[in-house]
Amino acid sequence: MTVAERWETDVLGSGFFRLTRDAGMFTLALLALAGLAVPAGAAEPDLIFRKSTVWKFLTPDDKLATYGIDDPVVEGVACHYTVPEKGGIKGALGLAEQVSDISLACRQIGPIKIKGKFEQGAVVFRESRSLFFKKMQIVRGCDKKRNVLIYMVYSDRLIEGSPKNSTSTVPIMPWGATADIQKCSDFVTD
Repeated sequence: MTVAERWETDVLGSGFFRLTRDAGMFTLALLALAGLAVPAGAAEPDLIFRKSTVWKFLTPDDKLATYGIDDPVVEGVACHYTVPEKGGIKGALGLAEQVSDISLACRQIGPIKIKGKFEQGAVVFRESRSLFFKKMQIVRGCDKKRNVLIYMVYSDRLIEGSPKNSTSTVPIMPWGATADIQKCSDFVTD
């Protein structure tokens, strides 16, 4: 007996709420995708401000929203990103698929201390951009030759992604009286 069949037999029984095996697997897949909407290692972003771009009568306006996040692995780096937020009825209900036009700027805001090892392209932050299938990700890499942290934001879907992206770099520089500079290459796992 497969896991889906056992789940159908044991959990769903034969009453009003009985699901077919295919519907049960679809539900499990949706629940798994819902887990992708949770930020990866970072706290919720801080809303800095919103600015209306398209006025809508009796429903929320289309807006640009700017958020700030701190890198959870690299202390001393903050990123700010701006995303369009759809208004209207679909936007108010959370059903609108958001566009992929996202800008990104990351800066050193204090002494940089890398807390642990990371892979090239490690996810810093992840956020859902539609009800089920589209997500925005901010990822981190290291230019070993130049000792520069690189951040890239992009969005993707379950089936196809978007080529729209934005990149920001943070050179690891001394801060204040401290002359100690970490090399990001010491923390990258290939």
